[in-house]
Amino acid sequence: MFREETSQSKVTLRLNKRITRLKKLALKYKRAEITQNALLEISNFAARVTTPEEFYLSLHKSIKKLIPADNFFIATLNSTTGKIEIPFFQDEKDVHPRDCYPNEELSDTLSSGLTGYVLKTDQTLICDDETYRQLVESKAITPRGSHFHQWVGTPIRSVDSTIGVLVFQSYSRDTLYNEIQIELMNFISHHISGVIQKLQNQEQLEQAINTRTKELSIAYNKLKQEVYERRRAERLQKSLFEIADLANSNIDNQEFYSEIHRVISHLLPINNCFISQLNEKRNAITFPYFVSQFDQTLPKPRALSDGLTEYILMHSKPRLLNRNDINELVESGVIYCEAPELNETQEINQWIGIPLFIHGQVCGALTVYSYSFSQNYQEKDLELLTFVSHHIATAIEKKLSAESLKLSYEQLEDKVNQRTKALESVNQDLEKEINQRKCIERQLVHDAKHDNLTGLPNRSMFMERLTQAIKHVRRHSLNRFAVLFIDMDRFKLLNDTLGHLQGDRFLIETAKRLQQCIRSNDMLARLGGDEFVIFLDSINGQQDAEDVAERVLAELSRPYELANQQFNSSASIGLAMSGLSHSDTSESILRDADTAMYQAKSHGKGCYVIFNHGVNQQQIKDIKLENELKNALLNQELKLSYLPIMALGSQQTLAFEPRLFWHHPTLGKLKQAQLNNIAEHCNMVIELDNYLLELVNQSYHHMQLEYGSQLQLHVSISSQHLNHKYALRALKNRVKQCQFNINELTLFFNEKAFVQNTNNHISAFDSLSKLDVKLGIEAYGSAHSAISSLTFLPIQALKLDSSYAAHLNSQQHVKLVKAYFNAAQALEFEIFAVGISNHKQCAILQELGFTKGQGSLLGNVIELETNKNRVCA
Repeated sequence: MFREETSQSKVTLRLNKRITRLKKLALKYKRAEITQNALLEISNFAARVTTPEEFYLSLHKSIKKLIPADNFFIATLNSTTGKIEIPFFQDEKDVHPRDCYPNEELSDTLSSGLTGYVLKTDQTLICDDETYRQLVESKAITPRGSHFHQWVGTPIRSVDSTIGVLVFQSYSRDTLYNEIQIELMNFISHHISGVIQKLQNQEQLEQAINTRTKELSIAYNKLKQEVYERRRAERLQKSLFEIADLANSNIDNQEFYSEIHRVISHLLPINNCFISQLNEKRNAITFPYFVSQFDQTLPKPRALSDGLTEYILMHSKPRLLNRNDINELVESGVIYCEAPELNETQEINQWIGIPLFIHGQVCGALTVYSYSFSQNYQEKDLELLTFVSHHIATAIEKKLSAESLKLSYEQLEDKVNQRTKALESVNQDLEKEINQRKCIERQLVHDAKHDNLTGLPNRSMFMERLTQAIKHVRRHSLNRFAVLFIDMDRFKLLNDTLGHLQGDRFLIETAKRLQQCIRSNDMLARLGGDEFVIFLDSINGQQDAEDVAERVLAELSRPYELANQQFNSSASIGLAMSGLSHSDTSESILRDADTAMYQAKSHGKGCYVIFNHGVNQQQIKDIKLENELKNALLNQELKLSYLPIMALGSQQTLAFEPRLFWHHPTLGKLKQAQLNNIAEHCNMVIELDNYLLELVNQSYHHMQLEYGSQLQLHVSISSQHLNHKYALRALKNRVKQCQFNINELTLFFNEKAFVQNTNNHISAFDSLSKLDVKLGIEAYGSAHSAISSLTFLPIQALKLDSSYAAHLNSQQHVKLVKAYFNAAQALEFEIFAVGISNHKQCAILQELGFTKGQGSLLGNVIELETNKNRVCA
């Protein structure tokens, strides 16, 4: 029994499998039948349609019977332009992409979306929400159009490329494209590619034919017009040649004008014509030529009036007037008001008047008119006559000139004879003048390249010689030369004490001495002032140049006899060698020598320095740093910090010393001392102090709120403010502009500057003390000034040099510090210890009697963020 049941279940299982296979096979046949019918229907109407629009509409109707295609469009790739186009579009929600994105190129819109993605990948894309999100996040596509539920794009392929995309969209979850429908889409897209290409080719061919037809029609009309214009131009050219020949003929005036009439009659019909001319005084008018179809008599000369001819002469413009125009001019009183008897225009239908310009002004007119209504002149006739009138005027001008020329020849011959005799005498004087001018030119050439005072070559001539030498060294690499840049050390003192005349004698004597130090093939030149340069040609090496430099120093160190007294001088010499760089130029070598000369001056003068590229690079870095500081001041990049000054015993803050710092982008934080050194080199110490005072003025109120109303400030100021009255006046004005009580400010000046210019400091201190500002000396003891000199100064405080706190382990230093303290006590000065860095120093100073000081041991530096208006400790 069990075996029978098992056997029966196996038979049932086999039958189920066979039924499943039969269903799949039936489904496959059904899909094949649907596909076949669809392709057959597409093939049928593809053979019937004649336009792409008709084909795409029929295709949509056929597809819609098989697949939901309410949201369907076709995108094709134009083989000529390479751009994507949409020949058919049907959608429930979206309008056509060109209307949806009017500011974009349609091809760019499609290329950045799903359609472009299918064209790039050449694969069928079935896109749902998740797939769309992934493509957008990976930036493979740009979001376009309304949100869809499902999007299917199948590529339309030709033999070797993809030419378009069939796109189906579903906005409803009830409409999903299954495998059969997608497969059908692929079949359809594959079989319609040939039809699309055929229609595109047919459309392109029709467009090409239409374009070519239009081009040929335009070309024909253009050629026809060119033939007409060419014939017209030939007639015009022939007429102009005839007019030019008339100008050179020997015929009389009547025949001349008759021939002109005959010539212009070949261009347009002229039965009535006359030429009028103004007399020399321009107050009367004559008529040298007149012809009329009614055999009217020649008008007689008459005074200028208000006739139609005078109207043309007055306005100096060609005019074409018909009967109505003439009537309006008569009725408005413009013409024939003063002389109505001259009006014979009643029968005239059209009237053309063209002014004739001779010697640049209107001297007559060419007039053509018609009585017949069948003969009508046009604007082009006016333009033609205007053009011809210029040549007629030229011919008349030549005819008149020929007549006057004949008379002038006789007068000219007499004048030539007279002038010839005069020229004979003038030529002798001219020959002398030419010789004098040649001498002057030679002298000018010499002066242009030589110094007027010493007679030496100047900068221009020296640079020419240097340029030639550089070119020579480049061709002959073994040759060497050197340049010595010489600057006299005490020339300014000589000019100020003995005068410019003795200064000129000094320079002349110097030039003679330098000439004795060089060879005949070398060159000595004066650049200006007390600067000389020597070019040493064809030397063996650097030692030869050094030998010449030593000779020059020895020669120039000998005393000069000036103004009946001896004057000692010296020179600073910069030496530059050739061959140090392949990019050497005359300017660069002279600049290197100049740089080395300034190094010699900084080494103490009376010496020579050989240019060193490494040292020069450091100078360039220093200059760059100086320029960066200038920009930092302009851009307000420097910040402010405050160093506390405290009571040594109680650690109570007594005052603050403001200091600047700068966060340099590469060098890091630069403090006040470093900024002072940079500013000293670029002559910006006063600007740096002004910047400090301005920041202090801005931040004082906030510091006062943080540290009390009796806030005392110790500001370190450069003595350059005291060197001349304008700088001192500016400092006083800046102190007066402080927005806080000046009694709370103490200005400290360096002792070394005080020692170097004591009298100037005493005078300036007296002037500053009148402002009720406190004054002090800082770095006291660094210059060892006499204590007695302090009695002449209206100061209130002293700050010891920081080096004394660092050497308190020496008993001698302790005694010296004690002496300074006692002197300050005796003079009733406040005295501050500076540079206190440890407790031992603090204890020793307190034993000596010091009660006030500053240093790293005493409080933290406070940095002020001025842009945020708050204080950060």
